[in-house]
Amino acid sequence: MSFSFNLPVNLLFGAGCINEIGKRVGTFGKKALIVTGWGSTKKTGLLDRVSGLLAAEGLESQVYDQVKPNPTVPQVYEGVKALKDFEADFVLGVGGGSIMDAAKCIAFMGKNDGGLMDYVYGRKVSSEAFPVVLVPTTCGTGSEGNGFAVVTDPETGDKKSLRGTMIVAKLSIIDPELMTTMPRGVLAEVGFDVLCHCMEAFLSAAAIPVSDMYALTGIELVRESLLSLYTGKGGPAEWEKLSWASTLGGMSIGIAGLTAPHALEHPASGLRNLTHGRGLAALTVPVIERSIAAAPARFAEISRRLGGWNEKDCVVQVQELLAGLDLDIGLGSQGVKAEDVDWMAENAFKVSAAGIANNPVKFSLEEIKSIYHSAL
Repeated sequence: MSFSFNLPVNLLFGAGCINEIGKRVGTFGKKALIVTGWGSTKKTGLLDRVSGLLAAEGLESQVYDQVKPNPTVPQVYEGVKALKDFEADFVLGVGGGSIMDAAKCIAFMGKNDGGLMDYVYGRKVSSEAFPVVLVPTTCGTGSEGNGFAVVTDPETGDKKSLRGTMIVAKLSIIDPELMTTMPRGVLAEVGFDVLCHCMEAFLSAAAIPVSDMYALTGIELVRESLLSLYTGKGGPAEWEKLSWASTLGGMSIGIAGLTAPHALEHPASGLRNLTHGRGLAALTVPVIERSIAAAPARFAEISRRLGGWNEKDCVVQVQELLAGLDLDIGLGSQGVKAEDVDWMAENAFKVSAAGIANNPVKFSLEEIKSIYHSAL
């Protein structure tokens, strides 16, 4: 066995740790561009709280709040303008996965010329970015724990990740108490995304022992917390477990990458602007059903971590979780049409070739079309 491992993530984890933000970020400069959405952080009072904690330490802040789910290239450029107009020293992303991804892209493009998608596709390369600090408010994407930032180009429908150590957060502040304001539906969607990150990292052809350790622990923590929280029975201990599972999931895919469920979901949400977790809910079971024979021992381990026995009941375990989360849904109910399948299948090979290659079964174009049709 041989592998290399380098994941320079600086994490501050624990209930109430958001209160330390002012003292922690001063080393990155005196002026912060706060990247967030237009709604939730304002409604909960978190945005004012963070601004106040910064001000208490003599730090200035400006807010860019135009990020929406599935952030787009134009939104990133708007954020870059705000960054430069304010002459900020660092970027502070406060919100869910879309917010954190946008914050990373803004920090990157603030230091680089040209088009963002040129860097996403590797036509241009840079290791420069403004420092990024991340404060997740949803336990889902794990963006606080890796160097990925997903962005959509509305001109082409391409949804793909900017990747590199230059956008790994200089500090991620993970406070489980900030997750408790999520609506139940959002909790279900982001929680299932956590599970997918962990399962896919464990199944990836690029997995190593470190990512296996993170991923399997994350799967167990999801089982111990997600349904309990969704049904209103969980408390602080469960919020800690799911928040930590989210970060572990982000770290595990930062090492091992993703596989076919995410590879097929990105074209669907890039085309039809699906909610990411709901797209995964429709696609994960059809992919698993067609992949088990290629990695029975790995699927058996996933099943056991979810409460099952072996690879033969892995699908059942996932289906039962989806039913318990009210996510037993198809792509058709989310606006995807049968006539979209050919474009999505071809786009999957364009934007997600690595994920398709990492899957236990290397699906052909026609097999991917079949998966999409069965997921409708």
